[in-house]
Amino acid sequence: MIPFSILDLSPITEGSDAAQSFRNTLDLAQHGERWSYKRFWLAEHHGMPGIASAATAVLIAHVGGGTSTIRVGAGGIMLPNHSPLVIAEQFGTLESLFPGRIDLGIGRAPGSDQITSRALRRTLSSDADEFPQDVFELMDYFSSEQTQAVRAIPGAGLNVPVWILGSSLYGAQLAAALGLPYAFASHFAPAQMMQAIDLYRATFRPSARLAKPYVMLGFNIFAADTDEEAQFRATSMQQSFINLRSGHPSRLPAPVNGYLNSISPQQKALLEHVRSCSAIGSHATVLRELNAFIERTGADELMITSQIFDHSARLRSYEITADVHKALSCQGAA
Repeated sequence: MIPFSILDLSPITEGSDAAQSFRNTLDLAQHGERWSYKRFWLAEHHGMPGIASAATAVLIAHVGGGTSTIRVGAGGIMLPNHSPLVIAEQFGTLESLFPGRIDLGIGRAPGSDQITSRALRRTLSSDADEFPQDVFELMDYFSSEQTQAVRAIPGAGLNVPVWILGSSLYGAQLAAALGLPYAFASHFAPAQMMQAIDLYRATFRPSARLAKPYVMLGFNIFAADTDEEAQFRATSMQQSFINLRSGHPSRLPAPVNGYLNSISPQQKALLEHVRSCSAIGSHATVLRELNAFIERTGADELMITSQIFDHSARLRSYEITADVHKALSCQGAA
């Protein structure tokens, strides 16, 4: 059975704060390690009232220090926001602290608005068109045979695993050309998922880092002991998603009964779009929908995200998902 991993945005819920989010993030990572999830990734976002993982490398260190076996990393770092040297030094430091456990997923989008993006890097010349060159530069800093005069210390010679992230065909093309693993953000932008997978696999060039294509797909799961409870828990993410798309990003709201009946047809269509890469329900429902998704996509790994307001309910969702993984593994072995 393919591995399952965890994507956490360190959500800030209504009535709470970032400090509590960080405690919850570490607690989730520790549970995920016990439940045999392969990786625990955090994502870079800025200026978002409901996401606390802006200083992504710092938070990865927090998680790495509180765990011992699960891989920890970024899903991802938005490279246009940063100097490749700074990222190489940060992740060289993380790899030195937690050897053999660090992943570096990098994305082309800024993960913020233009004003915030400029405030982060403070140079008007850098943009997404420089992304391939930045990727080359970053990987060179990790090489033991780097070609640049400046060295990343720590970083040089550590060969931190680099992933290309994307939600369009661009990332698929670049990952294939460089011979790198590819993670597609199907959990929030599924429109081009199958095209991107096909393009990546068809054009993949083996490299010293990766011999054959490797596709990770994002997938939303809201699991609970009953379908009804799962549908209720999912309304927090649904509210947050609609708020974001309406230009009013918010902290993760508490769940509400009957939310889908209170929104417009256009808003329902937005949610239905995301629903194509989601499973909402009990163990049996999640098992059925996950099995169908894996068969349809041929994914090599799934990155599970579960934006649930109540922390204990979020833990329960990941616990049920881990049980589903075991069930799928038994089916595959039969």
